[in-house]
Amino acid sequence: MLALTERGQREVTRAEIVNLLGGSVKAADHVIEALRRKGWLERATWGEYLLIPPDQGPDALGDGNLLALASRIANPYYIGFSSAAAHYGLTTQHRNVIFVVTPTRLREREVGESRVQIVNQSQSKFFGFEPVDVLGYKVMISDREKTAIDCIDRPDLAGGVGEAATILATASRRFDWTKATDYLERIGSGALVRRFGWLADHVQADIPPEIHASLLRLAARSRTTWLGSNPERARVPHDAIGYDDTWRLFINVTGKELHGSSGLGRRKTIRKGV
Repeated sequence: MLALTERGQREVTRAEIVNLLGGSVKAADHVIEALRRKGWLERATWGEYLLIPPDQGPDALGDGNLLALASRIANPYYIGFSSAAAHYGLTTQHRNVIFVVTPTRLREREVGESRVQIVNQSQSKFFGFEPVDVLGYKVMISDREKTAIDCIDRPDLAGGVGEAATILATASRRFDWTKATDYLERIGSGALVRRFGWLADHVQADIPPEIHASLLRLAARSRTTWLGSNPERARVPHDAIGYDDTWRLFINVTGKELHGSSGLGRRKTIRKGV
């Protein structure tokens, strides 16, 4: 472990360990198994391991290292949806599932006590991520703008429409609105723009007027659509919010579900003398 750490390695393969020990493959496997039991190595995928550095100790495997482990499952990939939202502090909900977005068809698997769920994103939506340092490991994670957009596009992977709205509201305080608009235009879904625009208005995000106008122009390219329950597949709640004329959107979600996010994106001002 000290030799690998001195080399500056945070990852190691089975072949490298065999070479380092200079012995048989069987002997190396015994060493690997012993280090895994003691918590110094964590298996990322077959024949590849992450090192838990000596200065962190064998109990250092936290949420961050779980993201690093999950990131080794697919290539290309990015950590997205509620997993990315949790990393940025955009949600208070934490689940024992890590969403790995990749165009590669893979089966789900376990990492530590978490389940890795593979999300096969279309090529038109597979962008908007960047390498992020997570406890010394480079992990590809969707940026704030793409995280919010993804969660609105697939609220089932964000904890529901209400939680997707909360994620948008919290993320919008540090948004690059031009980037977000470019992302939506690149995806090319007018329905998604309508949902995004309505939720941005609902949380009272601080949208520059020219960006708001651009979103309305993008939305105009599509037909009237819905947010929440698809009326062709599920029953619409009897107390759903209803139709919005600005975004030409049926909000098939109850006010109760969205109550916690109403006005959440509004910037708070401090009044002097109060």
